[in-house]
Amino acid sequence: MKILRLGHAMYVFTTKQEKKFLVDPFFDMNPGCPSEYAEPDYLATIDAVFLTHGHFDHTSGLNKILEVKPDVLVIAQYELALILMQQGVKNVYPLNFGGSIDLEGTSVTMVKAVHTSSYGETVGTPVYAGEACGYIFDFKEDVTLYHSGDTAIMMDMKLIQDLYEPDIAILSSSGQFTMGPKEAAYAVNHLLNVKIVIPSHTFPTKENAPSKEAMEQLMSSFPIIENMMDKDKELAELLKGNNRTKVLAIGYGEEKEINLH
Repeated sequence: MKILRLGHAMYVFTTKQEKKFLVDPFFDMNPGCPSEYAEPDYLATIDAVFLTHGHFDHTSGLNKILEVKPDVLVIAQYELALILMQQGVKNVYPLNFGGSIDLEGTSVTMVKAVHTSSYGETVGTPVYAGEACGYIFDFKEDVTLYHSGDTAIMMDMKLIQDLYEPDIAILSSSGQFTMGPKEAAYAVNHLLNVKIVIPSHTFPTKENAPSKEAMEQLMSSFPIIENMMDKDKELAELLKGNNRTKVLAIGYGEEKEINLH
């Protein structure tokens, strides 16, 4: 399978069956998304969208996809799914912790995350959107991937490892709104047994952001993202002595093909 990173927390997984699954769409004000991936021709290729929670930097780009592909499958936690249904989104599949959906060549299970979740906070009063989640992507005859979503460190990661045996973990590790590099390193060293860890929820710097205009807009509206820039290097440094797990830092707009078998 292939992993394409399109921002601090937005990814596209392309399966062996050539299905494209997008996690946490965020286009406007996203300095990590090259413009070509926000074009209708590309958005039309997305087969399913997975939402980890309701915050604007994980959901605000959903409408952009729906404008191009109104019947795209959207998977979300129960309360957030209900909000989307009430807004008229056509093809929503609600899940809750422990629930799964089987897609062609892939089984996806919703797992716990420790993080808040609200919806619409940039356009009005925030609406409660249930609890945040992560996902286990079991790509049949390929790898199993744990996407933590936005989360603090939690002992559930040990259960996730024991039960689902992921090969790869995408872990939030920026600090401030999620666990930081120190906690992510502890999770890798003591709770998970993955071959590859990919640091997530980290922002590009002004120099390496694919969209300089979006970076200026985001910095103007949310200057606190400066605290979450360039954190991938910190996790790699903390895991230098771990010979079991490779730190794979994926650039913004970069796609990596994963082949462990």
